[in-house]
Amino acid sequence: MQLLKKCFAECIGTFVLVLFGCGTAVVVGCNSGQPNAAYLMTALAFGLVIVAMAYSIGNVSGCHINPAVSIAMLVSGKMTVKEFFAYIASQFIGAIIGGAFLFAFFPKTRLGSNALYEGNVWTSMLIEIVLTFVFVIAILGVTSKIANGAVAGIVIGLSLTLVHIFGIYFTGTSVNPARSFGPAIFAGGDAFANVWVFILAPLVGGVLAALVYRVLSAGVCDKEEAAVPEAAALPKAAAPVRTGKPSGKKKKR
Repeated sequence: MQLLKKCFAECIGTFVLVLFGCGTAVVVGCNSGQPNAAYLMTALAFGLVIVAMAYSIGNVSGCHINPAVSIAMLVSGKMTVKEFFAYIASQFIGAIIGGAFLFAFFPKTRLGSNALYEGNVWTSMLIEIVLTFVFVIAILGVTSKIANGAVAGIVIGLSLTLVHIFGIYFTGTSVNPARSFGPAIFAGGDAFANVWVFILAPLVGGVLAALVYRVLSAGVCDKEEAAVPEAAALPKAAAPVRTGKPSGKKKKR
């Protein structure tokens, strides 16, 4: 039942990401290769969705809403194989529903789908791998400490905004296989024909981020824990609860 709740949350989160992120790109006329104010508006839309979802469903599922994030968590040992595939399925379902809504609202557009940079598969893959690597390693870093919980959603949202500001010019910025797949199946044409690039590259970027972060953080957490005094790490004893009225009598010595 708990996993079902997590999957439902992931489905909702990915649906919102596709609808509002890709939908904003369509509304403001954001096109790869034409830098303008629409770039910033689209980048902010994607980032703000992450912030909103992080503080609404984050306590339920962790707010991955991205297969690249989930595969990084799997490689990092923070989720099981069963959870991983359940999350992936939920994310793609949410993205497809989001794509269907976009198609209903904007039937004669590309629905915010991604495109190859200058028609080059390998360049586009490299760009997406780098963008995803930066995004996911930021997530792994900010979520590695419980103390960062209050600001983690904001940091992750701003990180997604950052990679969009840079990446929209090249590929429209995917860094999320589900986000690319949902709109592409309804847009059809080259958007669907090339969607495999925007599924594979982010997954590779997510795995690389997890492996690199594991190397960078090796031993760091142990040192931080060792630096905390043992007494400070222990929970404070609860005060005894009085269940009856004081008798007022003193014990005889």
